[in-house]
Amino acid sequence: MSRRRSTPWIYRWSRILIAAIASFGALTTLYLTIVKFTQGSAACPTNSCDLVLSSPYATVLGLPLALFGFLAYASMAVFALAPLAVDPVKNKDNRTKLENWTWLLLLAGAIAMSVFSGYLMYLLFFTIKAVCLYCLASAIFSLSLLVLTLIGRTWDDIGQIFFTAIVVGMVTLIGTLGVYANVNNPGAKAGSNGVSLEPSGQPTIGVGWPITTTSGAAEIELARHLTKIGTKEYVAWWCPHCHEQKQLFGKEAYPEIKKIECDPKGKDARPDLCKAANIQGYPTWEINGKQYPNVQSLDKLAQVSGYQGPRNFKNSPDTFK
Repeated sequence: MSRRRSTPWIYRWSRILIAAIASFGALTTLYLTIVKFTQGSAACPTNSCDLVLSSPYATVLGLPLALFGFLAYASMAVFALAPLAVDPVKNKDNRTKLENWTWLLLLAGAIAMSVFSGYLMYLLFFTIKAVCLYCLASAIFSLSLLVLTLIGRTWDDIGQIFFTAIVVGMVTLIGTLGVYANVNNPGAKAGSNGVSLEPSGQPTIGVGWPITTTSGAAEIELARHLTKIGTKEYVAWWCPHCHEQKQLFGKEAYPEIKKIECDPKGKDARPDLCKAANIQGYPTWEINGKQYPNVQSLDKLAQVSGYQGPRNFKNSPDTFK
């Protein structure tokens, strides 16, 4: 009398494990997406996480990279759980077909995510040269999803795995290189004056990126007016939006602004003042007792501050389009 062979536990639990890991990844990337959209600071034991999130590589097609990560992880969770919602007795054939299709989707998704994460790890250690715990966690999640997809079922056709890996891997790598092709090319995003609002290269620790624009008389007068009426700008040295604000003023006018550095590792940092003012994102302007978060046009700053001087500002957002 033969004994029926039992199903390995990994086969029975693989989809649940994949869904659980994908859910952790989705929650992580959702948090980072919110941080990016609100221009806040990520909860991290070092400022390396914020430095990575503020780098040009953290934005794809004008949207936070973390948003695409969230969509990828959420899709993996759906693929993993979808067949479990089908009754295996009443709809056996439909469930089998759904299992086969979703396994292929899980395989393709896990390969793409692992290749992309591998490229990001390369950027992290050799280009950005900073360690982001969230990025490392995401890479571990992606690799775990790939391993579980490979060992979570019996693959009858091993060639199918290699074929899928080659095709998906090549497409992902080529697409990734294409997306990031212009990141290190400042001229690709420069405006008609040949200067870009966006930072290029790595910032000086504690200081940020150098200002590359020049100031007109209107920018200098506005900066002096803002300081005269007690305006404060709350900033963080690693914040690219703070750099954009600097670029609007220019290198002659911006030193006139009274700045409060919120990052403890920044030059002349005063995180206590930022905490007392309940600053949630950078930059944040405080003018006449009211806060104005995010990058502000010089016309807007002139308007809300009661500035009466010339407004023929040399550096406006339109100049850099």
